[in-house]
Amino acid sequence: MASAWLEKLKSSHKTCIIQDGRRKIHFTFSDGTELAEEYNLSDNELIIRKWKRKGTLGGEGKWDFEVGDQSLRQQLAEGLMESSSNPVFTRKDKKSDFEWRIRNLPYPIETYSVTVDDDNKHIIVRTSNKKYYKKFSIPDMDRAQLPISQKWVQYAHANNTLIISYKKPTEIINMEKSLQEEIKKMKASKDGDVDCNPS
Repeated sequence: MASAWLEKLKSSHKTCIIQDGRRKIHFTFSDGTELAEEYNLSDNELIIRKWKRKGTLGGEGKWDFEVGDQSLRQQLAEGLMESSSNPVFTRKDKKSDFEWRIRNLPYPIETYSVTVDDDNKHIIVRTSNKKYYKKFSIPDMDRAQLPISQKWVQYAHANNTLIISYKKPTEIINMEKSLQEEIKKMKASKDGDVDCNPS
């Protein structure tokens, strides 16, 4: 249920800073899992969501990006460059839609098939020339225990990029609004939280 996930967020330890035109929130859950989100200050649009879970041997885990372009940040941090011709899969949400972009896919639109899997939990991208295959879930829908429906999937192709969108259901939109209201209420406190309202 969306409400159960919202309650989990509310009960976590949260810190918040305003920096570089972004509201950055860090959540720490009781099991040690960390969640970091960054929102654009002007329109509250989600720019980055990333997770860090404890390593298998209890050590520090790595940040795993759910929303935002991880490959670009890794290149900057590590000085490594992926092949510029490899497909690059990233998620960038809009207010009313989940959106994914797969760069470096040069094939015409009729080459692609974007379908919901039989389990109603995954979206599958295939090309008729068998050059690309990708299966992915929508973690927000999983957390809210909502099925994915084919009728809300749309896709387009431009500039060697396949753009896939999925219309957010009302439950997700309402949950996101509630979370924004919760974030805006955050004030400075003695345990290190920072006032999240711009001064």
